[in-house]
Amino acid sequence: MPVPWFLLSLALGRNPMVLSLERVVGPQDTARCSPGLSCHLWDGDVLCLPGSLVSAPGPVLVPTRLQTELVLRCHEETDCDLCVRVAIHLAVQGYWEDPEDEEKFRRAADPELEEPRNASLQAHIVLSFQAYPTAHCVLLEVQVPAALVQPGQSVGSVVFDCFEAALGAEVQIWSYTQPRYQKELNLTQQLPDCRGLEVQDNIQSCWALPWLNVSADGEDVRLVLDVSEEQRFGLSLYWNQVQGPIKPWWHSNLTGPQTITLNHTDLVPCLCIQVWPLEPDSVRTSICPFREDPRAHRNLWRAARLQLLPPLGWRLDAPCSLPAEATLCWQPLDGGPCLSLVPPLPRENVTVNKVLEFPLLKGHPNVCVQVSTWEKLQLQECLWADSLGPRKDDMLLVETRGPQDNGSLCALEPSGCTPLLSRASTRAARLGEQLLQDVQSGQCLQLWDNDLGALWACPMDKYIHQRWALVWLACLLLAAVLFLLLLLKMSRVKGWLRLLKENIRAGAAARSRAALLLYSADDASFERLVGALASALCQLPLRVAVDLWSRRDLSAQGALAWFHAQRRQTLQEGGVVVLLFSPGAVALCREWLQDATSAPRAHDPHDAFAASLSCVLPDFLQGRAPGRYIGAYFDKLLPADAVPALFRSVPVFSLPSQLPDFLGTLQGSAAPRPRRLAERAEQVSRALQPALDSCFRPPGAPGTGRGMGPEAGDRT
Repeated sequence: MPVPWFLLSLALGRNPMVLSLERVVGPQDTARCSPGLSCHLWDGDVLCLPGSLVSAPGPVLVPTRLQTELVLRCHEETDCDLCVRVAIHLAVQGYWEDPEDEEKFRRAADPELEEPRNASLQAHIVLSFQAYPTAHCVLLEVQVPAALVQPGQSVGSVVFDCFEAALGAEVQIWSYTQPRYQKELNLTQQLPDCRGLEVQDNIQSCWALPWLNVSADGEDVRLVLDVSEEQRFGLSLYWNQVQGPIKPWWHSNLTGPQTITLNHTDLVPCLCIQVWPLEPDSVRTSICPFREDPRAHRNLWRAARLQLLPPLGWRLDAPCSLPAEATLCWQPLDGGPCLSLVPPLPRENVTVNKVLEFPLLKGHPNVCVQVSTWEKLQLQECLWADSLGPRKDDMLLVETRGPQDNGSLCALEPSGCTPLLSRASTRAARLGEQLLQDVQSGQCLQLWDNDLGALWACPMDKYIHQRWALVWLACLLLAAVLFLLLLLKMSRVKGWLRLLKENIRAGAAARSRAALLLYSADDASFERLVGALASALCQLPLRVAVDLWSRRDLSAQGALAWFHAQRRQTLQEGGVVVLLFSPGAVALCREWLQDATSAPRAHDPHDAFAASLSCVLPDFLQGRAPGRYIGAYFDKLLPADAVPALFRSVPVFSLPSQLPDFLGTLQGSAAPRPRRLAERAEQVSRALQPALDSCFRPPGAPGTGRGMGPEAGDRT
């Protein structure tokens, strides 16, 4: 069962409470005054036109404060309406312009005269009441005896009963005099609904009202509508914005009772709930329970979007009003914090969903907008760069103007605003005179100007170019000196370069992976194809061993001994043995597999593949091949299913179609990224293409003669 969060009720104060209201009997409006005053309520409504301000001819009676109280106007015991009672506190304002007029007024009110006159101060007070969509104005005539007239002193109050209003409505009340001697008083008040008053039994429109509770459901919020079954009601969730109209978010007609769950990410401070029975002229209850919820305030800033509109406009889009300020700042090219331009530019209060402009003469890509609260910076955007280009390495100068045309210039830097003609160790101070000349000669862009000062953006590119010119000159001199030293010690330098080259080669060889290629020498064209593949693999880098390049060692040691030595060295160094399958290699494998007990037929003494089968086959039969061997065949020379099943316990690749996977497996952990691997596969494919073409030329065609090419030499 969810833990109750709080019951929603609209009371006049901050804390929820239930109000017990006074009853007023009778439909007539009335007015009454405090002791000593006399007042009269004029019949009928009057026009709600305040008029313009006029000067008081002397002491006048004006309203100073408005005070409201809720009452019930009852026609019967259980038939009442909510009514707003207004009390207007009055005071005397102004003085007599002519002392003789004041003396006449006092003497007319003197009670010791034989025939005293009934002297008094009279005022016409207008009360204006607005509760959307209606407006209502009344006129009160108030008289103050001359004895109570003391300029600047309060004289009492007048109470008006009363303005009828709807439950849960927002009302606005104004008060002013006719003619108007001062700015009108105003008061805005949110009236409670049925839940905040002891009126359920007195106001008939509250009898069928759905009751709504809000409770926490873990991170989410649960709305529980306690209504009877079969009762139909409307439920609306909306954003109640102070600036702008209400924005509906969700609306539905439902049948009670209902429980609705809101995701905690949907909560914002201005999210309100309105519920009402689906009956003619029914009362709508509106509640806004998330105004103080910290989660709602966090969600509001996450949803806020700051947009910069070229050339000098900006807008903050948000579902609710935000208590924040916007300022301009200067973002240097080298990063760092954005330097505030307040002062001289003022801060501006944020109005959401409205296009605003800053008072700049021209835009600049380094100028940004910051939106912040009193706690911290919330948003920053520099989107003017979309239309004005990237940020520039400009120096912002702040000109301050004093009386008698006295002015000063300082440069805005992270350490503060540095005076141009100072001895500080900053860049602006070092270039102070040049920057001052740039401003005077019109080379700087004026961003803002008024009577108090101006902002200038001065380009720094030319000073940077001058500095780099000196750096390049120093580098050239250093290079010349080094060249002379090299000429004097050429022989020693040659030896040093030779050693360096050997070290680089040795390091590259140590880092590359070893690969031993085994193949069957079917014919000369296939040998050329194997030689081309081995040469291409050496460029990856890979340390490739192939009998094609080791004929001398093969003759001296024998094929079997040479293979054993190469295989042991390759595997000890973490390398891999590559089996290149061809029609001849497949035939040899099948011959060994079909009759392993009989003596195999004699082969070429230089054929390392035939000699190696006696060692390779046991590795595959005993399960030691994975991780040590891989297989490959050429697409057009051998079908995929021709490779014996025994050798498919290791990866077998089709070349050149599967070159990227083949190269990646060969290089192991040293394999480059997919894009670089694809480039290398393309290079190997281009290197193989001439040899592949020669394998499919008709017999006797040019280029099919037997020969090993430049790779046929001994590379051991």
